[in-house]
Amino acid sequence: MALAGLSLEQAPPLSAPLRLFLTAPLFALLAALLLLFSGPAALASRWSPALLAITHLLTLGFITMSMMAALLQMLPVLAGTPAKQPRLVAWLVHVPLSAGTLLLASGLAAGWKIALLASLPLLAWAVLTFILVAAYSLARTAARNATINAMRLALGALAVTALLGVMLVVILTGHAALPALKLTDLHAAWGLLGWVGVLIIGVAYQVVPMFQMTPAYATRITAWLTPWLFIMLLIWSFTVWWAEDKAKWVALAGLAPGLAGFGLATLSLQRKRRRRVPDITLQFWRLGMASLLAASGIWLVAQFSPVFSATALYPLWLGMLGIVGFAMSVINGMLYKIVPFMVWLHLQTRRPARGAIPNTKEIIPDKMARRQLQTHIAALALLLCAAVLPNPLVYMAAAAWCISCALLAWNVFWAYRLYRRLAA
Repeated sequence: MALAGLSLEQAPPLSAPLRLFLTAPLFALLAALLLLFSGPAALASRWSPALLAITHLLTLGFITMSMMAALLQMLPVLAGTPAKQPRLVAWLVHVPLSAGTLLLASGLAAGWKIALLASLPLLAWAVLTFILVAAYSLARTAARNATINAMRLALGALAVTALLGVMLVVILTGHAALPALKLTDLHAAWGLLGWVGVLIIGVAYQVVPMFQMTPAYATRITAWLTPWLFIMLLIWSFTVWWAEDKAKWVALAGLAPGLAGFGLATLSLQRKRRRRVPDITLQFWRLGMASLLAASGIWLVAQFSPVFSATALYPLWLGMLGIVGFAMSVINGMLYKIVPFMVWLHLQTRRPARGAIPNTKEIIPDKMARRQLQTHIAALALLLCAAVLPNPLVYMAAAAWCISCALLAWNVFWAYRLYRRLAA
């Protein structure tokens, strides 16, 4: 593991990012439980109340919370500019984000307008606080690299996603009359491609070579890919709004090839890794890249096949591959590296006797992570099949997904419990 160039002494207190890492899997578990109790009705269409709630439990509760925690940990280490009072920042983000996500999901699932409106100030506070803190840290850094640039673009995409989300809640509660379908597509694209996609790509430039022992990404990729995707997303958004029939050409020319190129480049680097020992993180990333390639492919097919794009199956598969297959798989893989590394790093300061500190592989043993990987793969496969045949496969998919999320929550808690015991 190459740690050169990292400001490890700038790392925040363990409790700041860890509280978010501990909470995020619980939201994924809640989403899986909601699917289990909703049954086939949840997969009737992309607009079913249960599916809307499940989507936001995942995108806000699991994905966004995990990515905010990762940035709280990585910004001081990569940029050398730690946030002031990181514990306070973590509380100011963690509590309103958790409460706002629960209110939003319950409002979407049950049609409670009061819950939807109550979620707005909480989510706006959490997102705005995080954006301001992260932007201030990025503005102060002297570091200049592709990951820092990608983080800046991802924060901009998060702001756009949040603004579009507020507009959609205002529409749902009957306080405005705007084209909801276009705004929904833009909200989803800026969230998944801009905030999640650009940030994962930028972070990959650091964590894939560092943790997976691969060569570095080619300069032509690190220099141009995230700005290119951001610009293409801007052009695509204007095209969707003003000339929707031309949007498919932007997707064909810019967005889909950029995403697919990143997936292929990552898989190529992983084949050249210096260490041939099997690695759970590597397998999660491979699953994520395969899902990204599949999602890009069916998105392109839908752009040029009105019959396929009009089916209920298309948005379900696209969401399952993009959210569960790509984003959740990659975040799972990063959790199994970032959390043990955080625990190991903070134990170094608590217990100087190096021999008494377990290595990162011992903090979350591979056999525990492998069980969760297997159930995650099974859940994804069953979800894709359940989109075609909801009854009875949706119950099998939800059950496997519940087990996977529960195992992830337990594995992260296992690392925390080990830290508490050794640091005492």
